[in-house]
Amino acid sequence: MLDTSLDDYDRRILARLQIDNQISNQALAAEVNLSPPACLRRVKRLREEGFIQKDISVVDPGKVGLPLMMWVLVQVERERLDLLDEFKRFLNGVPEVMQCYVVTGRADFVLLINVRDIDHYEEFATRVFRQNPNIRHFETMVVMSRVKFGMSLPI
Repeated sequence: MLDTSLDDYDRRILARLQIDNQISNQALAAEVNLSPPACLRRVKRLREEGFIQKDISVVDPGKVGLPLMMWVLVQVERERLDLLDEFKRFLNGVPEVMQCYVVTGRADFVLLINVRDIDHYEEFATRVFRQNPNIRHFETMVVMSRVKFGMSLPI
């Protein structure tokens, strides 16, 4: 649902920062037609109110030795809240897991992972799934090529 507390300036700021969050405040202000102090105040407010969650750099996985990307569908044995919470906490500490979602349907979790090679994946699968007695089944899909990648929302 569209947040009605955002005006057109806020939406233009958010749209532009999603493309390049390293843009200078001067350049951003000029692009959205605000004074630099007003622009800076708005960006600060958007961060404080949680519209902007993080400022990150997107790293090429291949250049850091993690070229193999996979989606993994995970089914749990028991859906007890304590077991689900324990698995979520565990996954947050697993460096190969780039993204994790709790989903509806035949899987309970969907993970996006990056690994060096198939041997690394085998070690990962044993450590994360096969050694966990609450994992009923997991299914892996290897990403052959990336057609579209982004985190920008249409604002």
